[in-house]
Amino acid sequence: MNTEHSSSIKGLPENAYKELKEGEIYTPIMSPLQQYPETTLWSVGWGLLMSIIFSAAAAYLGLKVGQVFEAAIPIAIIAVGLSAIAKRKNALGENVIIQSIGASSGVIVAGAIFTIPALYILELKATFWQIFLASMFGGFLGILFLIPFRKYFVQEMHGKFPFPEATATTEVLVAGEKGGNQAGVLVISGIIGGLYDFIISTFGWWSEVVTTRVATIGQVLAEKYKLVFKINIGAAVMGLGYIVGLKYAAIIAAGSFLSWYVIIPLFAYFGEYISVPVGSQAKLLISNMTPEQIFSNYVRLIGIGAIAMAGIIGIIRSSKIIKSALSLAYSEIFKAKKNIDESIKLRTQKDLPMSLIAVGIIVVSILIFIFFYFGVVQDLTKALVGLAIVLVISFLFTTVAANAIAIVGTNPVSGMTLMTLILSSFILVSVGLSGEIGMISALIIGGVVCTALSMAGGFITDLKIGYWLGSTPYKQESFKFLGTILSAATVGWVIMMLNETYGFKGEGSLVAPQANAMAAVIQPLMNNEPAPWMLYLSGAFIALILTMIKVPVLAFALGMYIPLELNTPILIGGLISHFVSTRSSDEKLNSARRERGTLIASGFIAGGALMGVLSAALRYFDYNWLNSEWQESDLGELAGLIAFVLLFVYMIWDSLRAKKED
Repeated sequence: MNTEHSSSIKGLPENAYKELKEGEIYTPIMSPLQQYPETTLWSVGWGLLMSIIFSAAAAYLGLKVGQVFEAAIPIAIIAVGLSAIAKRKNALGENVIIQSIGASSGVIVAGAIFTIPALYILELKATFWQIFLASMFGGFLGILFLIPFRKYFVQEMHGKFPFPEATATTEVLVAGEKGGNQAGVLVISGIIGGLYDFIISTFGWWSEVVTTRVATIGQVLAEKYKLVFKINIGAAVMGLGYIVGLKYAAIIAAGSFLSWYVIIPLFAYFGEYISVPVGSQAKLLISNMTPEQIFSNYVRLIGIGAIAMAGIIGIIRSSKIIKSALSLAYSEIFKAKKNIDESIKLRTQKDLPMSLIAVGIIVVSILIFIFFYFGVVQDLTKALVGLAIVLVISFLFTTVAANAIAIVGTNPVSGMTLMTLILSSFILVSVGLSGEIGMISALIIGGVVCTALSMAGGFITDLKIGYWLGSTPYKQESFKFLGTILSAATVGWVIMMLNETYGFKGEGSLVAPQANAMAAVIQPLMNNEPAPWMLYLSGAFIALILTMIKVPVLAFALGMYIPLELNTPILIGGLISHFVSTRSSDEKLNSARRERGTLIASGFIAGGALMGVLSAALRYFDYNWLNSEWQESDLGELAGLIAFVLLFVYMIWDSLRAKKED
């Protein structure tokens, strides 16, 4: 039965973000013992429309600037607004479904644009059906492989992972349903953060990234010693850091500092004595490179090796979880009579049946094989090899992708996909597939894997939101497939349209940075040129050493791989979180301040994401008011630093205004 739930909602339970004590149970906002409107014509219809709109916007922005905005938060805001306008009662369950279906857009786009445009960059052909099917099948695999791990990540690890994006989205949905003081804090911080980020991206009143090059001594340090400090001053990124918390923020920053303040200077020191370019892709001497060029040509590759080894370590550590998931599937399929009757399970514990998941994986595998055989390689053995690569890597790295999202809110799909391309190219060459057809095959395989891992990471966010709020898992899981199909079709059409309009190489083209990186990696491999194996191995050994001293490897490896300017604001946000939650000896007051700060951070993320969509739409329709000359000037950086300090002070001040009774 339905209840007048919205009128009595008080917000998330106190233990929503805390580890549960022995015997303690988490009870979501929507009671597991009651039924609520979820998969209605309203929610499914709006969710599908959101998946189309946001796929187009995210694809354009991602190919233009290399960043795919997270669609979950702006879609949640729109869902809340639509339900308020329509005066729908008990809309929380419907809003979760709108967000979950619509959020397919961002993850499908990330999987497609990181790989498929590389085909055009290498002057190879790609059809709509290749893009569409690679994206759709990858998305399906990501969903199917993740479902058996839902309970572990969202329930058994409750309070142990910060889930930053899921936290922000959940706060938006709760505040929209609850109204009152919480909604006010979220709206005000959303307006501040949104306007702040919108001014940066649309008008360029101040720089988005501030570096030590703004001072003369900083320029000397960068040129002579390759030492530079950089910080992205966006409100959304700092808000993300607040939710991540100081522990993981410090580990991520430590990985970044190792890359930028130890490894890059070492390369620069020895590079002074090297008189030839190092590496098959390098065209400059190391001594003539900027710190950023040393990072992208060498150090980031070490980060990729660290991420790959972190993934392998994660797989080994997750072996019990994987075994448990497989055992559960086997038990449900072949020993159904011994299982607990599904009808007596709580609504919030019901996933799609494991027998259906198994059948789904088999069917999708057959379809991928047919796609590879008729649409890519036209060879039985090579199609089977391609299928094996996709299934093994997608399944094994599903837990890694989910872990990354749970910890830092960032899925390192580009790094894992680069490693996939390297491995698949090596295997394909060994079975006689090289040259143009080899590059097409490897990139299509990489596209399927990339989309699968992107979907796995993104979908765990949706399921965590559903767990906190009390949604029915199998309903989220069922309708995710629909969102995937529409998102895959949209992104296929958009990529082809943008290639015809702008192109991905040459003057005036879209940047497509990840796809350019994929093209740069795969070309020498398929032409039998050497790969930088020692750099990958160095990263792998760093990951092993970190494991020995019990440092969270994936967070550190992400820090090594993600650019410095995106890691430093996460550290700032983590420091603010620690500061506001430890000022008082009264733990209840500290908790209230921390929770108010979470609302403010969520507002920053939500506002930044929503304004990112608007900014992308304006760029798409050729409304460009960006004053790039001022934004890139030293005065523009100083203006940015002042604006960031004001934002920093505001966040601390407003968080400390919390009262215990809040």
